[in-house]
Amino acid sequence: MRDILVTIIFFGALPLVFKKPQIGVYLWAWIGYMNPHRLGWGFAYNFPFGVIAAAAIILSLVIARKNITYFWSPIFSLLIILNIWFLITTFFSIQPDISWAQWEKVIKIQLIALMIPWIINDKEKIHNFIWVIALSIGYYGIKGGVFTLTTGGSQHVLGPAGSFISGNTEIGLALVSVFPLFWYLYLNTIQPWLRSGLVFAMILIPVAILGTQSRGALLAIVAIGFFLWLKSRKKLAPFIVIILFAPLLYNFMPDSWHQRMGTISSTEEERDSSAKGRLLAWEFATKLALARPLGGGFDCFTKENYLTYAPDIVAEGGRYQDAHSIYFELIGEHGFIGLIIYLSLLVMGWKTASTIIKISKTSLSNKWAYDLASMIQVSIVGYAVGGAFLGLSYFDLLYHYFVILAVLLKIVQQSVTENSQLSTTSDHEHLILKNAKITSKASI
Repeated sequence: MRDILVTIIFFGALPLVFKKPQIGVYLWAWIGYMNPHRLGWGFAYNFPFGVIAAAAIILSLVIARKNITYFWSPIFSLLIILNIWFLITTFFSIQPDISWAQWEKVIKIQLIALMIPWIINDKEKIHNFIWVIALSIGYYGIKGGVFTLTTGGSQHVLGPAGSFISGNTEIGLALVSVFPLFWYLYLNTIQPWLRSGLVFAMILIPVAILGTQSRGALLAIVAIGFFLWLKSRKKLAPFIVIILFAPLLYNFMPDSWHQRMGTISSTEEERDSSAKGRLLAWEFATKLALARPLGGGFDCFTKENYLTYAPDIVAEGGRYQDAHSIYFELIGEHGFIGLIIYLSLLVMGWKTASTIIKISKTSLSNKWAYDLASMIQVSIVGYAVGGAFLGLSYFDLLYHYFVILAVLLKIVQQSVTENSQLSTTSDHEHLILKNAKITSKASI
């Protein structure tokens, strides 16, 4: 039944893409973030909905090319540089077959991300896009929050099967990074029933994050809690929520959760095998990058590469795991240069958001842009903190944030220019009228 429903919704909306290309982006985001076809176990489970949505987006851009206003941003330049570097490191990868397979997944995400600014280019489209992203990922937060409460937090909350965020740590970081969007939507929603629904979601999502039992996600939610309060226009409400609910949630979680979270600050002897494996992976990534400046290529954290480039590392129990850190993942797979480009992109995104906030701070018409840029900054903080312990370097969300910021900056700059021109025109007309009155009096 779920397979049929998803198929009907998808193909029912697909013809509209060629009239309104933004619908193609919404479909792409829905499929990519929520993976609704993976909620069933029938014919739709492996159906290429994403490929079809991407093809529809590209075709719609070709059809509507005469009506598209193109622009450029330093963010786009850095994204292209990053992807050129990905191509180079893949070409020289240690295990080409494995690396090229992952590169194909990543390049699809990156190409669509670069197309989004030509389509999602005004307030309404951006706002709708944010709704799709928030609800698609938030679904697992709401569902996971209920699951955590009903099971007493004894089991891990997981993400959609077969996706970048299927594991407990990955969905934890995704939920942390999307949570600020719900606050943005709350601030910019009028309907009481929608605001109530958003409040309900913002209560359950932190519960789900705790239910992932991810230590990185826990640190990230603490970080965004502070920055959310710092950046929010309404500081009293989030403060009250944190004060009231944080102790209750903490005491609600089972002993197994407290024991796991306790290892964050434990000594080396007390760390569990997961933490030890992570440290070994970080050491391997560093040694690999020093031996190969181009890195090992995508998915290079294999036993064979461990034994070749770091033979002194013997993983506990024979587990040779991934980096579980966006930073060391990039170091190992794309070298220190790849990490530098990625960090430059993070800095550029942060600076772009700061510029938007500065420009729109005193503008009533751009209040929504101020709120969105502020919340994206909060998300970047959560991603940067949680990403230190979670390997999610290629997930769509952060790249979508970057291109949204580029579009936002263009919109607020145009708004300032138009207001300035309007003010200048108004002053000019006033001067003409004043001179006309003086001339009339002189004639009399």
